Amino acid sequence: MFECRKVYLRPVEKGDMESFYKAVQNEDIRYMTGTTREFTMEDLYEHYERITSDETRYDFAVCLKEDDRLIGDLSIIDIDRTNRKAGFRIALHSPAYLNKGYGPEAVRLAMQFAFEMLDLNRLQLEVFSHNKRALKAYEKAGFKREGTVRDALYMNKQYSDEIIMGILKREYEELISR
Repeated sequence: MFECRKVYLRPVEKGDMESFYKAVQNEDIRYMTGTTREFTMEDLYEHYERITSDETRYDFAVCLKEDDRLIGDLSIIDIDRTNRKAGFRIALHSPAYLNKGYGPEAVRLAMQFAFEMLDLNRLQLEVFSHNKRALKAYEKAGFKREGTVRDALYMNKQYSDEIIMGILKREYEELISR
């Protein structure tokens, strides 16, 4: 288990899919994550079975230390051990959990896991240009903008760019040494 002041990470459990389901029903969360597909509970249970047997990823529940409440999830995905790189994604499950410092703590824990436990050299994510809060949070966490896929998402009658961001192990080490 990895923990900070407010949150900790634990492996995702099948029972967590109820919280995932509520998150994918929330229009604000769907928009921020660019989720266009509809999901059933059956879909999410199948997703759980797939991810727990996939050796190229680690999936974590983001939980509050004060009451063990599940507030989100994050994943280290597409792990390429040869090139020591992976993808990263995070979602808080309700707008009520935003602006409380939970996301930045969870991102720091994910970076700690990726760079210290998995010994990766690179962590990459994609975020949509309309998700200004996430862009700012990732930059604050140390991720650098590396590219833009223009008009990659059409949602809510508008196009958004997909911003590619990354952080290298040496950049992470500089951040934690401060």
